[in-house]
Amino acid sequence: MIAPRIAESFARQSMMHSLQARLIAAGDGRCVIRAPRLDAFGQQHGAAHAGVAFSLGDSAAGYAALSLLPEGQEVMTAEIKINLLSPAFGEAFEAVGEVIRSGRRLSVVRSEVFALTGTARKSIAILQGTMIGV
Repeated sequence: MIAPRIAESFARQSMMHSLQARLIAAGDGRCVIRAPRLDAFGQQHGAAHAGVAFSLGDSAAGYAALSLLPEGQEVMTAEIKINLLSPAFGEAFEAVGEVIRSGRRLSVVRSEVFALTGTARKSIAILQGTMIGV
């Protein structure tokens, strides 16, 4: 189940609209976002640009954090780091975010981004960072 406030916040993200991303799950400190591979966001070698993995992973981690914050709060990224593990070749991408520790003001989060091709799922990036409630 996805809380209405999380679905409404996600719907306001023009970046996620541009990536044609869909919110698959969000709650209890976890979030899953999927997006198709779009030619508009490719790089010169034919893979999706690293910015796609970063955007999906950042949003998945952020919505995981938001799912644990009180009603009336939103979340923003204070800092986040990405390790690119493999070129982003795939038909679609899935980011799975989770909260490592949720505090009163800051949440430490991580996410993993996968390339999806048919039934194959390959890890292409790992992110870790800090979200702040606003």
